[in-house]
Amino acid sequence: MKYCKDTDSLYIDLSEKTSVESQEVAPGIVIDFDANDNIVGIDIDHASRLINLSELEISSVPPMKVTFTQAG
Repeated sequence: MKYCKDTDSLYIDLSEKTSVESQEVAPGIVIDFDANDNIVGIDIDHASRLINLSELEISSVPPMKVTFTQAG
């Protein structure tokens, strides 16, 4: 996950594949797709208005390396 304070956007990267198409599914929420129509990422504009970023957590996922970064 990457949060950009300057734009108040949160990007959830779900794959290393390149996005070739994007679709806004709700105001300010954009889903990125790869060439096979698989979801590769989710972009949330005005994230701090929609999500309590101080309590953001991941649960019930298989063990993996998770890195949180804050841009800006």
